[in-house]
Amino acid sequence: MRDGAVAFEASVGDGLWVAHDYRSARRGAPTALAIGNFDGVHRGHRHLLDRVIAAARSFGGDAVALTFDPHPTRVLAPDRASPLVVGLDRKLELLRTSGIDGVVVQRFDLSFASQSPEEFASRVVQGLRAREVFVGEDFRFGRNREGTGATLAEFGASLGFAAQVVPALLDDGVPVSSSRVRATLAAGDLATTAALLGRSYDLDGLVVAGHRRGRTLGFPTANLATESEALPKDGVYAVRVSTLGSHELASHDAVLNVGTRPTFRAGRSCEAHVLDFNGDLYGRTVRVTFVARLRDERRFDGLDALKAQIAADVTAAREALR
Repeated sequence: MRDGAVAFEASVGDGLWVAHDYRSARRGAPTALAIGNFDGVHRGHRHLLDRVIAAARSFGGDAVALTFDPHPTRVLAPDRASPLVVGLDRKLELLRTSGIDGVVVQRFDLSFASQSPEEFASRVVQGLRAREVFVGEDFRFGRNREGTGATLAEFGASLGFAAQVVPALLDDGVPVSSSRVRATLAAGDLATTAALLGRSYDLDGLVVAGHRRGRTLGFPTANLATESEALPKDGVYAVRVSTLGSHELASHDAVLNVGTRPTFRAGRSCEAHVLDFNGDLYGRTVRVTFVARLRDERRFDGLDALKAQIAADVTAAREALR
């Protein structure tokens, strides 16, 4: 999109509207506004969104989430940017299930970042007809990240909206955050990851052609090209696979390997052996839901040892997924 262009508003099902610039968003009703990156749309995010929905319903307005694409860190400090838990499409899908009415996906670039905190409050927040605004404790906005939740509340007093800083949701005394989700994924701790997300971790991927080594071993695999960045720790997992946009593979058990396939000294990959399935998935987008970690990835001395281990992995996956 060209600088300064205002993208149109679209619908994403179940009544959720999405605008790709704050200037093109609906302005018919006052809004309760949540502002954040919402990476992963975890339980902490939903805790904040629940407050927004309740506020909007109390005065008959729209519950709206304002988020940013790309992630601000990718623009302001790309060398420090963390891997994203979900891509934009999955984020919108998860926001839709939260019950909010609309999402503004604001293009974040250096021009947008150069606004003063006061300009952000008067142009963006007031432009979205916000009556109440909800942000997290670590919220920063405006040029050089000068604005805080307290700053936003000060501006709101003169601009006609109330701003509230929502305390972080705690899990075992520690805030639920996207960084914790990334850390537990990197450790291969699926149980804690699911507890933080409020759902099992999943990723979407396009099935692409691979080297067909799995087929020669008797265990054909679907090689996934995925935009997910915060992948689980390298290893073998029991997962469920479903095809998006089709009922051909409603939900099927599978064994998935994330890693470098050290026996073949290949590059990093994500590939799944779908159990008891002989169909063709090439070119299809599938969703992989992680259920259990089976073992670490390791190198085998020969193909016979590898085949024996894969057979054992299949047995272990069937047990975990039963």
